[in-house]
Amino acid sequence: MVRCCVLYHSLDTFLAAAALDTMRRYVTWIDIALVANDAFVPLLFELILAPDSIEQLRAAAVGCVLAILQKRMVPRQKVALLRSLPVSRVFADPNLVIKVPYLVTGYAAEVLECCKKLGFTDIDSSTPVELLEEALPSVFYVMQESEEVELGNVVEFLSDYVITMRTPLQKQAVYLGHILEFIRVQICYDPAHRNNLDILDRIGREEEDQMGERRKDLLVLFCSICRLAPDVTQLFIQNLLIRALSSSEASVEEVEATFTLFYRLGETVNEEAMRTGSGLLRELVQMLLSSQFPCLSHRMVALIYLETVMRFMKFVQDNPQYIPYVLAAFLDQRGIHHPNLNVSRRAGYLFMRAVKLMKSKFVPYLDMILRGLQDTITQFTTSDWCSKNLECSVSEDGSQIFEAIGLLIGMEDVSPEKQSDYVAAFLRPLCQKLNEVLLDSKAQGLEESSAKVLTLQQIIMALNALSKGFNARLATSICPAIGIMFKQALSEVLEILIAFPNIKILRNKITSFIHRMVDILGGSIFPCLPVVLKQLLMESEPKDMVDFLVLVNQLISKFSTSVEGILEEIFPAIATRLIVILSKDAFPSGPGCNTEEVRELQELQRILYTFLHLMANHNLSSVFLAPNCRGYLDALMQLLLLAACSHKDVLLRKLCVQIFMKLIKDWCTNCNVDDKVPGFRSFIIEKFATDCCLYSVLDKSFEFHDANTLLLFGEIVLAQKVMYEKLGSDFIIHFVSKGLQAARCPHELTEQYYQKLQQANDIKALKSFYQLLVENLRQQQNGSLVFR
Repeated sequence: MVRCCVLYHSLDTFLAAAALDTMRRYVTWIDIALVANDAFVPLLFELILAPDSIEQLRAAAVGCVLAILQKRMVPRQKVALLRSLPVSRVFADPNLVIKVPYLVTGYAAEVLECCKKLGFTDIDSSTPVELLEEALPSVFYVMQESEEVELGNVVEFLSDYVITMRTPLQKQAVYLGHILEFIRVQICYDPAHRNNLDILDRIGREEEDQMGERRKDLLVLFCSICRLAPDVTQLFIQNLLIRALSSSEASVEEVEATFTLFYRLGETVNEEAMRTGSGLLRELVQMLLSSQFPCLSHRMVALIYLETVMRFMKFVQDNPQYIPYVLAAFLDQRGIHHPNLNVSRRAGYLFMRAVKLMKSKFVPYLDMILRGLQDTITQFTTSDWCSKNLECSVSEDGSQIFEAIGLLIGMEDVSPEKQSDYVAAFLRPLCQKLNEVLLDSKAQGLEESSAKVLTLQQIIMALNALSKGFNARLATSICPAIGIMFKQALSEVLEILIAFPNIKILRNKITSFIHRMVDILGGSIFPCLPVVLKQLLMESEPKDMVDFLVLVNQLISKFSTSVEGILEEIFPAIATRLIVILSKDAFPSGPGCNTEEVRELQELQRILYTFLHLMANHNLSSVFLAPNCRGYLDALMQLLLLAACSHKDVLLRKLCVQIFMKLIKDWCTNCNVDDKVPGFRSFIIEKFATDCCLYSVLDKSFEFHDANTLLLFGEIVLAQKVMYEKLGSDFIIHFVSKGLQAARCPHELTEQYYQKLQQANDIKALKSFYQLLVENLRQQQNGSLVFR
């Protein structure tokens, strides 16, 4: 092989390269001494080092040397091998380094691996630290100048190198600076796509996605350096900021990369350092907030700038002297007044987050903030919305500005008179615009996809967002004028629901607004409820019924028995629809049955049982017995029993058992003749007691090792206790004779069960015993019992 290479490397390049490639393939499994010797190594490096060496031969020789370097062996032997190779001659020639980047990075990676195994302390001549120190300058040179080497390999090597450091020495700090600069260069966008990224067209989106993937490992490496050497990183960021401010030729890509790294630096700063501005952080944040950086008109730069400002808000929280700078950044052309809609909307969202974090400290600047937002609010109410205005994400629809305003106005530090004036100033134009569009829509009609629908939607969302700053105490007691204004706004919004009940998108937004009004208007909302509930009940699709029941559940939770009369009016309509929709055949099983339609039915079923549970536990069980509601009782009890016995959702089964317990307490007395509901006692004894409390737990699918199942079991045991207290001997006689004895329960276990049941307060003992009884019956029956 050696002779072939010597004879033919100048005569037949292809043959010599083929010989070297063949040798490379054998290196991994033959004795290393057969190739790492005085015959092969000088020849290989002659082919690599010779200025006139043909590239094909040089590449083949590099492949052989790499195979030798990567040969698996004991670390100390590997170090001896690395020392024996004249790689330093390669490092001495920068022009040659660029031609063999894989040799440089491969050698450095093997040296680093030996350092990790042997340690970095110079304890003997086998420590490879000096080899690594010799290789690193060439590695950094390759990183900066070569386009051949794969980015992933370089980042992996650098990550390993950074991980091995403890406290960086001065020379290592210099190396870290090289790595930081390498990261900065690699995360810069291609200037060719600058306009695409600004308008974010298809090409821009593709470029963003590709860069996001490219940056992942690079930014992880950057964060590792931030944690290892915060002083080095902060100095690096400071120099980048100074360069961006001082250079008239700073590019969009460079400024965007600078802010991206600054943002990531903020991710690594601990809470104490953030609060105090340790190191250079104070200077960096001051530069960020007080300086007018170039290129902020570009969408990409503006977005990362605002994100970076938000990242360091906790510093501002403890250093309130910077609040004016923060407000300026959000409210001027860098933020909410930015000409790009995406930037403006994102700024509004981030401003709302900043207000939530620092609203008490923003109150002194309230007048300034409202003045700064006045034209934005005016534009919001005068714009004719179209679909392109709503292309931002759901969380950035423009309403966040109103939420921020509401949160600030709703602070107790603001006087009630000012609060009332501020609310009127923002509600009035919104309601005026709403009425204008509504009148026009009534006259000309309204289609779901029209711009008018989008305009109404935006106004309702703005009203909803504004209301989030107020609670019932403020709106009804401290400043009743606010409650009156919101009640008027609700009346006007309900006009939309009355006029156009079938436009889903508006219906959903109006329902959300009603939820807010229930919270802040309290009992004063009652006059509006009949209209609200009547209109919302006009639709009977499962999803619509879910939204409706969620609202009714909120009313029950908030007002309890005060909504009894309203519930008596709407319960027949609810029951009629749900009994049909949630029939036994509504939930098919088997492959292909997990459809969107089935999932909506399952959600409706869950909400229904939550609704019945709330009614039972808020002393509203009398609604079931009202003359116009009583006819639905039997069907509902059958649905509840089926769910309590066999529903797949164990927690929903627990809910149904709790409903039965509450109804037993409400409707049954110790004396049979005084029961409120004829037939309910026998239904509980003959059906619920045996089917749910015995047969369902005997089924092997009832898994005692599951935590949720144990919770259900506890409720089932508690239900037996309630039945014994309310139904007395009627319950125990039937349960023993038709239940336990039918399951062939031994007489002594039956006696013990009766004794445990009679013990007044020891529910824990009853539960433990009943579990043992069930497990005993399971073993005894050995699966022969046929469960009902």
